[in-house]
Amino acid sequence: MWRDALLVAGKDLRIEARSRVASNQVAPFAVLVLVLFGLALDPDRGVLERASAGLFWVAVLFASVLAVQRSFTIETGDGARDGLRLSGLDPGGIFLGKTAAVVVQLLALEVLLAVGIVLLYGADLGRAAMVAASAAAATVGLAAAGTVYAGVAAGLRVRETLLPLLMLPVAAPVLLGATRAWEVAMGVSVDDGWRWVQLLAVFAAVYLALGVAAFGTLLEES
Repeated sequence: MWRDALLVAGKDLRIEARSRVASNQVAPFAVLVLVLFGLALDPDRGVLERASAGLFWVAVLFASVLAVQRSFTIETGDGARDGLRLSGLDPGGIFLGKTAAVVVQLLALEVLLAVGIVLLYGADLGRAAMVAASAAAATVGLAAAGTVYAGVAAGLRVRETLLPLLMLPVAAPVLLGATRAWEVAMGVSVDDGWRWVQLLAVFAAVYLALGVAAFGTLLEES
């Protein structure tokens, strides 16, 4: 399973590196979301600084929908999805590989957006360990949940509009937990940030287990 996961992740990342969809479309979209939030809210940088954690993760959430959609769009042409079914690859490995490819893309995007909120909003990412741990757990959770629901929607003609409707409500705990953890890390809140990191880790573990167990069925039905 792990060998198959590496093969699938490598395939998806090579396709993205050659097509540059993530760098030319997803990343500019996420940065534009940050800029528009800055224009829509009070120009007082104090307000933006306090809201920067939530705005950051809303931008990541929207970008994750695009990244997951792209991950499954590349399988629709030239019978690629049928090729996956007939390849003999472990379905759990396919799920983990596609999830890992999305995670890599989102982590690169989050580095860019983190620089953006520091420069645009004046955010102070003081507690680096909590920032990194929450970002890693939240990213894996978003990628795993998105891959599961993309598998559900893959065989439908309305998959482009159905995926956000399926994924965004389920991702609400990630948005909440990651925002609260980052607020603690930035000194905006005095809550227990590591409790939120644990919530994010549980969410990620649940969807990873669900995807490994159910992706074979989803792949056959898509």
